[in-house]
Amino acid sequence: MSNPELPSQAETVVIGAGAVGCSVAYHLTELGAENVVVIDQGPLPVTGGSSVHAPGIIFQTSPSKLQTKTAHYTSRLLSDAGVYDEVGGIELARSEERMDFLERRVEWAESYGLPDPQLLSPAEVTEHLPLVDEEEILGGYYSPTDGRVDGIAALQWYIANSGADFYGNTEVTDLDVAGGEIGAVETDRGTIDCERCVVATNNWGYQTGKMAGLDLPIAPVEHQYVVTEPMDELAGADSGVGSNTDGLLVPGDRDIQEYMSEAPSQPVGRDQDNSLYFRTHGDSLGMGSYNHETLSVDPDAMGKNDDRQASVRGFTREHWEQPTHPDREKSAKQAFDELLPATADVEYEMTENGIFVFTPDGMPAVGPTAQVEGLWSALAIWWTHSGGYGKIVAEWMENGVPRLPSGPVDTGGVHVRRFEPHAGEKDYFVDKGAKRYQQVYSIVEPRWQPDEHRGLRTSPFYHQQKELGAEFYQSGGWESAQWYESNADLVEQYDEEIPEQEGWRGINRSAIEGAEHLHTRDAVSMFDMTSFSSIVVEGSEAEAFLQRMCSNDVEMDVGKVRYSLLLNEGGGILADVTVVRLDDERYLVTTGGGNSPGIHGGWLKEHAPETVSVTVEEGARSTIGLWGPKSRLLLQRVTDADVSNDGFPYFTAKQIYVGEVPVIALRVSYVGELGWELWAPTEYGQRLWETLRDAGDDLDVRPMGGGALESMRLEKGYRLWGTDIDTDSNPYEAGLGFAVDLDTDFVGSEALESAKEAGIDDEITPITLDDSDDVLLSGRPVLVDGEPVGYVQAADFGYSIGKSIAYTYLPTEYTDAGTDVQVRCEGELYEATVRDEPLFDPGREKIVR
Repeated sequence: MSNPELPSQAETVVIGAGAVGCSVAYHLTELGAENVVVIDQGPLPVTGGSSVHAPGIIFQTSPSKLQTKTAHYTSRLLSDAGVYDEVGGIELARSEERMDFLERRVEWAESYGLPDPQLLSPAEVTEHLPLVDEEEILGGYYSPTDGRVDGIAALQWYIANSGADFYGNTEVTDLDVAGGEIGAVETDRGTIDCERCVVATNNWGYQTGKMAGLDLPIAPVEHQYVVTEPMDELAGADSGVGSNTDGLLVPGDRDIQEYMSEAPSQPVGRDQDNSLYFRTHGDSLGMGSYNHETLSVDPDAMGKNDDRQASVRGFTREHWEQPTHPDREKSAKQAFDELLPATADVEYEMTENGIFVFTPDGMPAVGPTAQVEGLWSALAIWWTHSGGYGKIVAEWMENGVPRLPSGPVDTGGVHVRRFEPHAGEKDYFVDKGAKRYQQVYSIVEPRWQPDEHRGLRTSPFYHQQKELGAEFYQSGGWESAQWYESNADLVEQYDEEIPEQEGWRGINRSAIEGAEHLHTRDAVSMFDMTSFSSIVVEGSEAEAFLQRMCSNDVEMDVGKVRYSLLLNEGGGILADVTVVRLDDERYLVTTGGGNSPGIHGGWLKEHAPETVSVTVEEGARSTIGLWGPKSRLLLQRVTDADVSNDGFPYFTAKQIYVGEVPVIALRVSYVGELGWELWAPTEYGQRLWETLRDAGDDLDVRPMGGGALESMRLEKGYRLWGTDIDTDSNPYEAGLGFAVDLDTDFVGSEALESAKEAGIDDEITPITLDDSDDVLLSGRPVLVDGEPVGYVQAADFGYSIGKSIAYTYLPTEYTDAGTDVQVRCEGELYEATVRDEPLFDPGREKIVR
């Protein structure tokens, strides 16, 4: 529906009537939301945003389960709506490296449930795409349900089928925020009071956020697209160019919308080796290029519709004809001329530099903002995933659980709260967005690390770590050591227990990781945990509050430690946490680093009553994990506290001194060995490191990195949020039922009561390879009798047990120890066996001694 008079009040205002805003509004009203208003600065449905200048191509397969799932949902939704051309999609390989990559595409598609993924020979490719020169390619990956969405028709369908009211030509001038809550949306046509507001302005996302005092890291960039004149080779295809947009108000160049509204007659194609893609537009061919230097747009200067569409810039021919991309030898035109020879001498009827956006990590930014209650983000989303994310955001807003029809989804990697504090600085996120644009079609290696903007967040141990040859990986802006070259001498000592990893599996790995793992099992190591988060919860009602927020019973004596979970209303796992009772009215809650402070700390803060203070101490403490059989001997040398097993039992805490350093010591271990976490104020960090190092010299104390931590925790079956556990799973599926006390009343308890009564269909389980030491890679299908039944969540080599380990969720009929399964990885089929957990030290003798 549409109404020329702007209302003065709405329950929900959606800003942006493009692919994402329309999808959110449609799904909200499908779920029963009332009084939803959608506004846009441009005319409807051709608003001037990226939704109407995009060619609408949907390639569904991604290494990300969530991206694949949202793309598939989008294709099914729009297919049912009659605005999707399911012509299939083919990704071409012009190099052996790309052919290997296409094999991974097949494996990801199998894992995440896409129908009938296929590898094609060159001849099979040209049967589908006759314009392609067969001699130029080595093969292709074919996804039959890929295709193209008719952007304008899809927007019209949303508007016609949604219960929301839509208003075009309405410019937002400000967002009214008072007391940390959204109150109204001001426009050039009047003010709309509202309880909730969704920012779905994509290219203008940064500007819209600023109106509410937010620095949303949304970087616009230009992207090239051309459409040829009619080609003899496509002469059999019908063309409606010239009448496709009759009766529509079109800002700027009408030819763009005319051609974008023209359907393809052949599969859509990609030449990722040259950062190119293409599709037919009736009897013309459209060609898109990421094959040029990044053309960043100042996010403060996006502009409005005038003599051109607001999100389109003039075509820059030099970027089409010259090789300006730093990683590509050929220009877009040269590469297209070779791949599609018939296009070499044709003229172009339509050209554009269209604008779309990237975040610093290339993923969407969705969910409730931390700073403004009632303000939601739905940004950095393309047509490919728009239907799915619209559904997720609507479910989240209405029911408290982000989900698709297939079930709850993990939003940790796309949550708007995941960004580190510095990510909103404009130069930073524009640079990061430029890098992500450059990498769109690149083959990004496992554990790839950027070169730019390094050293932003470092622990007090950073300089000692550098001197020890730390190989730093960046996570959440923190520099975290993956391994230490100073431990290279250990490789020879443990050489027979560290198998070599070759090919894709061995990239950015080191044998030192295995040596550090084994040394920690034999002696003692220090692990830098400074990037981990501590959250102080205090007040007269702190216990009652945490009892409501935690799945486990946290009514415990001072000095006790308890493992627990934070759940959403649907029983999905938001976080796993360690809860420490420091005194009667004060608790310390510890969790991981990365995006944990924003997501998990924000969850606690927003639910806390006025009588409870929640302080997220991100970077306020420097922490060392001291682990290994000699850790007690070392710790006792530097403290007067009793650290014997009787005096300091497992899962207890004490406030002690380590040398002169005041420390909160937790008798916990993430590696399955005797040990402690030592939490100290940041300013004492350097002295803490030096004290332990000096006192443990004769014990051969060593630093250990994140590589050893990962393999050790998998041997022990300890979970990692965002990898093994997330909002996609409940505690019973994740094997964490021991952390649930249904006698307490906590967020998500009703959902878990129902889940426990109904029983679970899938459960996490470890598997080990039968005859190979190869390390498996995440996202690869786990099969029974040749049929996918799960996929690899996490994997590494278990150096202590001498087996390659993977964790996967399997249907419960396959989770009995001894069940035979297979895993397909890098084109190989591995035989594997389901195991009981933990794989290492099942009797817990090492950790509780």
